[in-house]
Amino acid sequence: MEQLGLQKSVSCMLVNALTEITYFGGSAEWTLAGISSFAGVQENSSAETHSVSQCIFTMSAINTFVAMWRFLLTLGPSAMIILLLNRGILEQRPDIVDEQHRVRSIHIEDLRESYDFIVIGGGSAGCVLAARLSENPEWSVLLLEAGGDEPLLIDLPQLYPVFQRSPWDWKYLTEPSDRYCLAMEDQRCFWPRAKVLGGCSSINAMMYIRGNRRDYDHWAELGNPGWNYANVLHYFRKLEDMRVPGFEHSPYHGHGGPISVERYRFPSPLLDIFMRAAQQLGMVNAEGDFNGRSQTGFAPPHGSLRDGLRCSANKGYIRRSWQRPNLDIVLKAFVERIVIDPQSHRAAGVIFEYGLLKHTVRASREVILSAGSLASPQLLMVSGVGPREQLEPLGIPVVQHLPGVGGNLQDHISTSGAIYTFDSGQDRHLSFIVPEMMNEQAVEDFVRGSDSFFYAMPVSEVMGFISTRYQDPRQDWPDVQIFMGSYGYGADGGMIGRRGAAITLDNYAEAFEPMIYQDSFVIAPLLMRPRSRGYLQLRSADPKVHPLIHANYYDDPHDMAVMVEGLKLAHRLTQTPVMQALNATMNIYEWRNCPEVEYLSDAFWECLARFYSQTIYHPVGTCKMAPASDPGGVVDPRLRVRGMRGLRVIDASVMPTIPTGNTNAPTLMLAERGADIIKEDWHHYRDGGWG
Repeated sequence: MEQLGLQKSVSCMLVNALTEITYFGGSAEWTLAGISSFAGVQENSSAETHSVSQCIFTMSAINTFVAMWRFLLTLGPSAMIILLLNRGILEQRPDIVDEQHRVRSIHIEDLRESYDFIVIGGGSAGCVLAARLSENPEWSVLLLEAGGDEPLLIDLPQLYPVFQRSPWDWKYLTEPSDRYCLAMEDQRCFWPRAKVLGGCSSINAMMYIRGNRRDYDHWAELGNPGWNYANVLHYFRKLEDMRVPGFEHSPYHGHGGPISVERYRFPSPLLDIFMRAAQQLGMVNAEGDFNGRSQTGFAPPHGSLRDGLRCSANKGYIRRSWQRPNLDIVLKAFVERIVIDPQSHRAAGVIFEYGLLKHTVRASREVILSAGSLASPQLLMVSGVGPREQLEPLGIPVVQHLPGVGGNLQDHISTSGAIYTFDSGQDRHLSFIVPEMMNEQAVEDFVRGSDSFFYAMPVSEVMGFISTRYQDPRQDWPDVQIFMGSYGYGADGGMIGRRGAAITLDNYAEAFEPMIYQDSFVIAPLLMRPRSRGYLQLRSADPKVHPLIHANYYDDPHDMAVMVEGLKLAHRLTQTPVMQALNATMNIYEWRNCPEVEYLSDAFWECLARFYSQTIYHPVGTCKMAPASDPGGVVDPRLRVRGMRGLRVIDASVMPTIPTGNTNAPTLMLAERGADIIKEDWHHYRDGGWG
């Protein structure tokens, strides 16, 4: 009892400290905003250019200094809240601990010499494949994953950004550019990629969006039979357990599948305001379902959630299958190379590192590469399969020259900087102010099973799909997706949002520090079908050295034109009567990035897009699925690597074009169909059709 009392006292002190620091931070920010305003007056009235420049430099330094110290002062209390939450879950939330179903890696000494199938990568696709292939008790399956099992806190929707730039993230960065990510550290875009069982389904925002039916019909039109919408709809339904009321009899949805689908819990009051704004523009999705009859319009999104918590591919597929005697899983196993017979071009097995030792294991039927859009092409190349001009300079023997490996890189670039402040007109905030929400009371509510801030998904409480003037709306194939989020970069004091986006401290201090902890929201457009293409470039034969990522955002001018239109439409939402009643106002401090352009002009929106470019974690296409006539293709429509035997790639890297929407559900679908393709091939042909 004494220990419990001491813990409670410490908890109370931590909450009080957090409150005091929050007030101190707010006080400092008001002072800073006042000084900044004064500096602006001085700049306008001064006749001496040197004095103006000196004033600007001084204010920038002050802004950065204050922001840095506030980050440091809030870091400790925020960390303590996380520790309290973790302890509470251990003690009171057995549904999250889930000890009975938590995956356990086999002892390495129990590793077999050979398996029928080796799956490389326990991400979204790899979890599906390991579970589905091991349904055949006659097949032995080995799943190799470089990360470990999911930590407890990964279940909590609100905490998903915490796991970016963490030990559960590979922490990729794009190459510097003078055309995008200008507000980011070293002008590089930060690309999170999960290093954990479940892959990006374990660290993403859980948006359950399938894409547009025309996306898949287009795949088939490109020469990939069997990938049309009418065919893949079966697999979307198969993987799904739709729990949202009103969809019990929908022909577009499934029930009882591994991935449960729900609405996010604990919305902010802004959700209804967002929907009223969309309604006032006549842009509401009639069914409230982007995965049904029509994708166009606005609605609260569905999420891959189970009882309000994350439903990852690990939770959905592996926890219910890992104890099968024919399925072995090795966690923290880093695959270094695929073993390929240079004469027959057959994938014979893999070499992987576990601990400090290297292990070789053979595959009697197939090696299946499911390491994701960055690691899958890299592993192909270090194993000798890829563009000759990349492999030979690094001393990698070329087994199969495939120029398309690492090319065709596509991603959904967004503009995350369109932040708006508003007046709530009430005693309480309408948006989420993180220090007020993430406290001991929220922890207690959550561990007791009550509604809590930790169930929230503020980044996109309402989502929209719209067609700009560059896309025919009659096709119902929107070219822009919009996130309407119930907090801006100032809502968490920069502790998570700024860090996750890799915005520099200087830029944050200049553009967002003046609006710290004020009611705000973000409207972020995403470019759905970019014409620009990037590529990966090996810089070492060592698979542990990240490849160079040339994202090439906005290489095609059409992409920027669409983004500008998306930003202008987003701004129109803030001019609706319901928004104007709240005095919704664009954060004027972002104009500091490009003071020479006219405010709210096309050039202003382009400036915003180039400074606050942010991936939405959807890289695809680097092992393109294509017919033999396409020189850039890597796998055929049966997902077999060209010129190889016993080797397939099954993950988002094979997508020929990026779907219209978030890519996790399409990746799960792709793996479901890939598993069926493998079963069909080995059922109909003694050699699996490789002859």
